[in-house]
Amino acid sequence: QVRVQESGGGSVQAGGSLRLSCVASGIPTRRYCMGWLRRVPGRDRTEGVAYFSTDGGVSYADSVRGRFTVSNDNAGNTLYLQMNNLKSEDTALYYCAVDFSMCESWYAPEPRVFGSWGQGTQVTVSS
Repeated sequence: QVRVQESGGGSVQAGGSLRLSCVASGIPTRRYCMGWLRRVPGRDRTEGVAYFSTDGGVSYADSVRGRFTVSNDNAGNTLYLQMNNLKSEDTALYYCAVDFSMCESWYAPEPRVFGSWGQGTQVTVSS
């Protein structure tokens, strides 16, 4: 069973930084995608933020490119999201997920994840 656990959320003023961490265990394959999605309060919509794929590299949503950076540890089971120059519109519940469909719909209007999600960690940015 794949388990995913996020940490590192919090409150920060606009322009500040936070780093989220995600630890995954029980991944049964060397080929997978792991990344971050967020759910904005009151919008009832989940959006893809960024991901790392074992097929090659990282990807970012247009809204965060240049401000957020995805990285992982050498073992590959811990994923980080460094968030700089945070804006009030980044306020959301951030989820980490492992996706065995290689994040093919990560940035779709309703992302479909074939794998496991964490419980989420809240990020609040005040202006």
